[in-house]
Amino acid sequence: MSHKKILIPIDFSDQSQIALDQSYNLAREYKAEIMLLYVIEDNGFISKFFSKKQDAEIKKEVDKKLTKLAASVKKKTGINTGTMVARGSVYEKIAEVADMINALFIIMGANSKKNIRKKFIGSNALRVVREANVPVITIRGKQHRNGCKNIVLPLDLTKETREKVNFALELARLGDGAAIRIVSVLFTSDEFVVSRLTRQLQQVKNFIEKEGVECTAEIIKGVKGDESLAESIIKYANKVDGDLLMIMTQQEVDFTNRFIGSSAQEIINNSDIPVISIIPSMKRNLVFKPY
Repeated sequence: MSHKKILIPIDFSDQSQIALDQSYNLAREYKAEIMLLYVIEDNGFISKFFSKKQDAEIKKEVDKKLTKLAASVKKKTGINTGTMVARGSVYEKIAEVADMINALFIIMGANSKKNIRKKFIGSNALRVVREANVPVITIRGKQHRNGCKNIVLPLDLTKETREKVNFALELARLGDGAAIRIVSVLFTSDEFVVSRLTRQLQQVKNFIEKEGVECTAEIIKGVKGDESLAESIIKYANKVDGDLLMIMTQQEVDFTNRFIGSSAQEIINNSDIPVISIIPSMKRNLVFKPY
């Protein structure tokens, strides 16, 4: 069994199955095992009326379905697949198990805000992104390419840019390789800001190309009241046929409580392209220092 693991929260919905299907290539590239996790929510109204016997029967049935699914994945892909059943708050347990098994990624289905169904995984996606200490890939769309050809990398003038670039490079080098499509959206015509951002994007583009990865960079001038920042980014990602859209969660000033900005939430809720959310100051070897 591999020491590397990718955690896939499962509730047996179609969207969680789509997320599982999308994990195979990543598991192969990282030589990682897939860990299927089902969380029995114990703070729901209905669960309070289960007897211990009924509770044990539910867990037994879940174990059976998970074991069958894991065997199917192993037979289909050759990837070692383990199973876990936990009890508690869905998003808290997903984050807790990810830490416990030292997961490389969490890959999970997500539902849009406009279409939240009573599926535990989909409705808890944003909370998992907020709580997890590892990158989370949320998958809302139904149709996805097998593999990754274009990574969409929204950039601004924040100091976390170099972290996002290095992670994007890591992912771009997997498999047959992917191109990185940098995009920045400006809602100002301030010449100083425009000039500074243009220089930075060119620096980043040059750095990525020197690393042997194809890269393009584009600045989109938004109009307030027309499209939101998230809408502009999603529109660009669709235009370039993106396979993965990379965003970064933020942190409070004391660096203890992460939160998800409104634009990031909107992207996760509305992008049919898979979204990978990473946290600042991830424990990776950062080499990008162009400015």
